[in-house]
Amino acid sequence: MKRIFKPLLIAALTMFSFSACSDDDNPTPQTEPTYDMTGFAKGADVSWLTEMEKAGTKFYNAKGSEQDCMTLLRDLGVNAIRLRVWVNPADGWSGKQDVLAKAWRAKNLGQRIMIDFHYSDSWADPGKQNIPADWNKFKDDLTKMKAAVADHTKDVLTLLKNNGIDVEWVQIGNESNTGILWPLALVSDSDLKNIDNYVALNNAGYDAAKAVYPDAQCIIHLDKGNDIGHYTWLFDGLKAHGAKWDVIGMSLYPEDSNWQTVTDNCLNNISTLASRYNTKVMICEIGMAWDSANAEAMMKKMVDGCKAKQECLGIFYWEPECYAGWNGYTMGAFDSNGKPTAALNAFSDK
Repeated sequence: MKRIFKPLLIAALTMFSFSACSDDDNPTPQTEPTYDMTGFAKGADVSWLTEMEKAGTKFYNAKGSEQDCMTLLRDLGVNAIRLRVWVNPADGWSGKQDVLAKAWRAKNLGQRIMIDFHYSDSWADPGKQNIPADWNKFKDDLTKMKAAVADHTKDVLTLLKNNGIDVEWVQIGNESNTGILWPLALVSDSDLKNIDNYVALNNAGYDAAKAVYPDAQCIIHLDKGNDIGHYTWLFDGLKAHGAKWDVIGMSLYPEDSNWQTVTDNCLNNISTLASRYNTKVMICEIGMAWDSANAEAMMKKMVDGCKAKQECLGIFYWEPECYAGWNGYTMGAFDSNGKPTAALNAFSDK
């Protein structure tokens, strides 16, 4: 037995030694992370990003290491990027070349892209839909204004396409529940006299977008996603007058005092609108105070609730990269040290 045991012991020790050396010399290769860029859109509007970077703003991951913001967001589960475009912005930010720069970065990270046309030189929303300065000469001429809308839409999208960038969604206007390009296409729930003008301009943008990207889904986007009446009066009018759209877009900005009711109503409204208009729905903007104790729960509820609805295509956080009061905005999803807050956990599949 002793003769047999000794050679076996030596062999065993030799095998152990060889195995140990092999592991040291040939370490196990690290598995490359994979990212799901398909299906439900978990998005972020980062239109301010290049301006913030130019001003020296830095971004950090949870471990405190500096990281490119778009890459950081991708690692957190963001698979889509939304970018606003203005016609002739005074400082160039959100102009077509700035949009191209950000869209190129998103493309190289595998992220899908939404382009948000404001049809203005600056902010367009329910309180203002100002005609671009160069278009003021068309303010009373619907035919020429339609051509301006179509030309601008084609110009921006063609620039992106010629640079190998795909665009999956196109917003024809931003929070346009009062119409676009005032006063030519100004509408309200008490005055629909310009609804035909609004439809004509919307359809000009829709047709122009489809001419460049036939498969892109075009969105009409309103604010107050928790208020169903805010949507039905306008979409009833748009439908009756022949407006074209593929997706209804919503904005939602809950507060600590109302977030549970507001989110309940919004989720219910998604299904109501999808059924009423036989259309898909998307949350194009959402946000909450960055330091709110309820922001994480709110986002989890909305992401989970939207994903559970086949009629909902996705949800986009608006300017999550904002922190330290950038431009006075306090509803980003990064803390005062430039790290992502727990609100973005809702986008993770881990």
